[in-house]
Amino acid sequence: MTTTTLAALVPLLPFLGAAAGLLLGRTAPGFVRPLAVLPPLVSLVLAALVAARQGGGPAISAHTELTPTGSVPIELALYIDGFAALVAILVAFVAACVQIYSTGYLRDDPRYPSYAALVSLFTSAMLLVVYSGDLIVLLVGWEVMGICSYFLVGHYWETPEARAASLKAFLVTKLGDVPFLIGLFALATDAGSFRITRVLGAVASGNLHHPTVVALLLLAGVAGKSAQFPLHTWLPDAMAGPTPVSALIHAATMVAAGVYFVARLLPVFEASQAAMLVLAVMAAVTMVGSGLAALAQDDIKRVLAYSTIGQLGYMTGALAVGDRGAAVFHLLSHGAFKALLFLAAGVIIHAAGTNSLAAMSRMHGLRDRVPDAYWTMTVALLALAAIPPFSGFFSKESVLGAAEHAADGDTLHVPGAAGWIVLAAGLVTALLTAAYATRLWLLAFRGRGAEAPDHGRQPLTMTVVLWVLAVPSLAFGGLAYRSLPGWFDGRDLSPTLLTSILGTGLAVVGGLLTYGAWQRTTQLAARVPLGAVAAHPEEDAGLVEAEAIATHEPAYGDIAYTPDPADPARLLLGPLRRHAAVGFHLDAVYAALFVRPVQAGASLVRFLDREVVETYVQGAAGLPRLLGAAVRRAQTGNVQTYVSALLAGTVVLVVAVVLVATGA
Repeated sequence: MTTTTLAALVPLLPFLGAAAGLLLGRTAPGFVRPLAVLPPLVSLVLAALVAARQGGGPAISAHTELTPTGSVPIELALYIDGFAALVAILVAFVAACVQIYSTGYLRDDPRYPSYAALVSLFTSAMLLVVYSGDLIVLLVGWEVMGICSYFLVGHYWETPEARAASLKAFLVTKLGDVPFLIGLFALATDAGSFRITRVLGAVASGNLHHPTVVALLLLAGVAGKSAQFPLHTWLPDAMAGPTPVSALIHAATMVAAGVYFVARLLPVFEASQAAMLVLAVMAAVTMVGSGLAALAQDDIKRVLAYSTIGQLGYMTGALAVGDRGAAVFHLLSHGAFKALLFLAAGVIIHAAGTNSLAAMSRMHGLRDRVPDAYWTMTVALLALAAIPPFSGFFSKESVLGAAEHAADGDTLHVPGAAGWIVLAAGLVTALLTAAYATRLWLLAFRGRGAEAPDHGRQPLTMTVVLWVLAVPSLAFGGLAYRSLPGWFDGRDLSPTLLTSILGTGLAVVGGLLTYGAWQRTTQLAARVPLGAVAAHPEEDAGLVEAEAIATHEPAYGDIAYTPDPADPARLLLGPLRRHAAVGFHLDAVYAALFVRPVQAGASLVRFLDREVVETYVQGAAGLPRLLGAAVRRAQTGNVQTYVSALLAGTVVLVVAVVLVATGA
């Protein structure tokens, strides 16, 4: 079988699995789980074979004209280089893990067949984006992922949070997709083709007439899909969906699509230094802002959501300094440990028996109750915090090393300012990442919140997947940083001495500061028995807040849960915490700038339609209605009246004729 045929089967098999799952979900439910699990597993094997044949050498390219357009042709094209080959393996691997995990996580869910089919379709769409060599075909996969995310985030549609989150995710990403589509057409117009190879050839020959405008239009779509500032607000709210969906979106699909797109078309963005600078600023604001927001969240999934936004900021930062190898290296590394983090969080939530008990301040005794999640999540958090020798250290250091080179002016097409911006933001984010990772670990596994009911051991399919993902989270970076340059652009991905010392040192400082703040708040909370009021709360300002938290007992159903007052974020962030907890009020800003004006405009249109337009319509209908009423009064149904009217009319006509004749 040819490599092209194998590559075509990689996205096709999950699509066929999705179609078969939807058709057989009701009539043959026993086939649903095999149809969910087997296609991504086979796609994983085929993607590995394609990567082995590609081998980091010349790209595999094949194309055929899809339909004649009369102008710019649309072609069904494959283009598989080292980037595409490895990213496809990541997508299929994470999708297979998510489908296997979901068989246990959603085993009692009545809507599991539609869920599994949508996950397969989601996987197929992302694989189409990865392998596509034509921008229009890529756009098809791009948009299919958007509609799949809408349905999957809204899986629990009975809850208002899920309905609102799915709608928000769809609208915010579509807001970015409109300029993105315009940018694609502008790019194809200059290149005379939607083929990626011809577009890159046009850029190399200087035929891209408005590179800054095109790049900024494309960046709008990337910011929406990859949840970068200022279009990132949908991703934390998307946690209302099932946890395996969050793992899929955050680790291998949807948000990874924007980063991969920029990596594939990086020369287009490098043609404009202004666009590269905008990309660097966008990455820096995203990294630092999401780190602060993650440190203030109480819901474990929202912490991980803001973490994803920040790690995507690292990837876009690497692209902003012209190193797509470092960006995709971090994409691959992040995919493994972020999938592990979400699926381990799913085990924790599953142990509590409800998706609503994800608040870390309410967790207690989870280390002994879910040991598999405890140990594997510890590995994933160390990888997230970029502690050597875990995988996140090597991929994050490749980004910081690339930024250092760009700051020194050693990178073509990249302004030195972009390098300094990414480097400074990346180092600050290293400290923040270690801080919120340590806080998550302390509150989730060593917290003193009220203990949730024990729902027994977790299904084997869930715990096995955690240990499978723990292997690349631990070992991938150390094994890959020497071999990956041959698959990418040949640039060295080895950690540099300066950034390694600074990045790791700041990560250690962030972890130690958080641990010290946790011990301090724990001591303060211990002085206030839960549910009691201190005799002299003025002794310590921290004690006053600890008392206020300790005496507050929110209820969920028939069980009362007491939040953990030993939250180190209260000391680390101080007054900034309340603002960071709500994403620095960006949703409120959008509501004031866009939502309310649109609602006011809609109200005005409704008023004009009802009070003005409808008044004229009713007036125009009034006269015929009056005439009809008059005619209706004449229709009495009395024959004598009709005969009398007929005789009277006859007399009037006779008199009129006589008068006319006499006058004549």
